[in-house]
Amino acid sequence: MGVTFSIATKAELCREANGRKCCALAECYGLLLYCNTFTPQEIKLITENRALVTRLPRLFRRAFGFPIGAPVRRPGRATKYVFSLTDEEKISRIFDAFGLTGDTLVALHINLAVLEEECCRASFLRGAFLAGGSVTDPAKRYHLELVTDHFNVSRQTYSLLLEMGFEPKESSRGGNFIVYFKQSSAIEDFLTLIGAPVAAMELMALKVEKDMRNTINRKVNCDTANVSKTVEAAMQQIQAIGIIERTTGLDALPQKLRETARLRLANPEMSLSELAAASGMTKSCLSHRMRKIIEISLTLK
Repeated sequence: MGVTFSIATKAELCREANGRKCCALAECYGLLLYCNTFTPQEIKLITENRALVTRLPRLFRRAFGFPIGAPVRRPGRATKYVFSLTDEEKISRIFDAFGLTGDTLVALHINLAVLEEECCRASFLRGAFLAGGSVTDPAKRYHLELVTDHFNVSRQTYSLLLEMGFEPKESSRGGNFIVYFKQSSAIEDFLTLIGAPVAAMELMALKVEKDMRNTINRKVNCDTANVSKTVEAAMQQIQAIGIIERTTGLDALPQKLRETARLRLANPEMSLSELAAASGMTKSCLSHRMRKIIEISLTLK
């Protein structure tokens, strides 16, 4: 299986430096709230992304002073890596770092005190995307989503994005809660914010290419329609002239109409504009004469 746009985007995000400790902590916060399991008894994060496998231990060491541990490789159609932490003391230190104690363990939520700085909010969203996010190949359609099974977390992520100037949408699917974007410009801004400007630029380039292709197709369709109309009009005029020629003969026509009829017969492929230019007449004058010829042919039929 080739590298998808979503996997390539996450690989780019994993090249982002860990930076300040507060930002590493915020990124871990997003990862944990959007990972597979985050309870006082166990933390489990499953990923197919090898770049994230490399990043996670260093990120945890920067945030908490210890790595999450070596992943277990789970082979299959798509190889998955499972990070699991069951050491209650370490898990307790992680929960304490986010101020998650007492009632907050019943229903997880976002402690905004951890995300006071703009850089920390961007790091949090990067972690959420790495653990529970995906983005569709923009060559097909525009769609980016963040998925978690924690209702409060999803609602608060939605509110956080609103505060940051985004306009996300919400949904649910199979017991999970989703915050998503369908506008290409919003996806570009989101990817740039969380540290994937290359993916954002690729999306922009594909959008421009798609818009150009659509414009060209519309023009071709319009030109084709115009050609069809031109051919249809010319055939109608030639048929009318043929009727006159077979019944009364072209010499029975007034001189100006006779000249126009012979001009059309001599140039069956020309449009009315081209015919007018060749004869030195205006298009409206030539059009008027053609209408008279067609009217005469209808009386003869």
